[in-house]
Amino acid sequence: MTDAKRIVVTGATGNIGTAVVAALEADPQVEEIVGLARRAVPVNTPTTRPVPADVETDDLAPLLRDAATVVHLAWLFQPTRRPERTWRANVLGSIRLFEAAAAARVRKIVYSSSVVAYSPRQSDTPVAEEWPTHGWPGAAYTREKAYLERRLDAFEHRHPGVTVVRIRPGFVFQRAAASEQRRLFGGPLVTGRLLRPGLIPAVPDLPGMHVQVVHSADLADAVRRATLRPVTGAFNVATGPVRRRPARRADGAGARGRGPGGSRHRFGGRTPCPRRPGCSTRSRGSR
Repeated sequence: MTDAKRIVVTGATGNIGTAVVAALEADPQVEEIVGLARRAVPVNTPTTRPVPADVETDDLAPLLRDAATVVHLAWLFQPTRRPERTWRANVLGSIRLFEAAAAARVRKIVYSSSVVAYSPRQSDTPVAEEWPTHGWPGAAYTREKAYLERRLDAFEHRHPGVTVVRIRPGFVFQRAAASEQRRLFGGPLVTGRLLRPGLIPAVPDLPGMHVQVVHSADLADAVRRATLRPVTGAFNVATGPVRRRPARRADGAGARGRGPGGSRHRFGGRTPCPRRPGCSTRSRGSR
C-alpha cells in the first residue's frame, strides 16, 4: 500500500469527482482530501477540505504541498464551439498541474483520460490498453484527451520518480448528476422541462452506434483502488455488454426504458478494478 494520507482531487464537485471523493472518504487509509474545483461547495465532513481553485490560472504549488497523490478529474466540456477555450483549460491546465505535482514531489498522479483517446477502429473486437491513443481529429474532446496521453508519455520519461496511472472510462453516469449531463449532451437550451417522459419517449436508434457506459460509483471505486494500491499504467473501465443501438425507450431521457430481455437498463454494474500491476479491463476503442 502507498502512503495515502493526503490526496488532492481536482474537479471534486463534478459527476466523477463527487463519487471519487465519497469513495476515498470511506477508505480508512485516507486521512485528508483536498477537493479542488473552480466553484467549491461546502462539504460537511471531517476528511474533505474544499478549496476553490482553477488548474488553468491559480497557483497550485501550495495546494499540492505534502500531497501523496493527485487525482486529476477536472475537465471543461463547454463551450464546444470554442475549442481554443477548452484547450486552454483542459490541455494547458492539465500540463500546469502535472508539472506542479512534480515540483511538489507528489509521488503519484491518477489521471482520468477516456476511451475516446483511442485511435478509431472499424472492428468490434475489444481493444486493450496497448491500443494506440491518437484519438479522432474531428472533435475537441478527443483531440485534447489524445494530446494529453502524449504529454504524459513525455512526463513519465522526464519524471521517473512519479507514478502515473491513466484511467480510461466509457461514458460515466449517475442519477445525481442528471442535470449536469443534460447540459453536457443537450447544451444550455435543452431544459429539464423538455425532457419529460411524455415529450421524449424515445431516443434515435442509430445503426452502428455502440456505447459503453459505467456508473460513477463503479468508476470511483476503480479510481480509489488505483490511488491506494501500487499500480501504474493504463486501465480501461467500462461495464459490459456494449450497448448496441441503444434501447428506444431512454432511461437517460426519463422514459420507462427496458433493456434486453425485458429487464430495466441500469447504467453501470460492478466494474473490474485495478488490483495489481498488469491487470486490465477490456474496452472498445472509439468509433
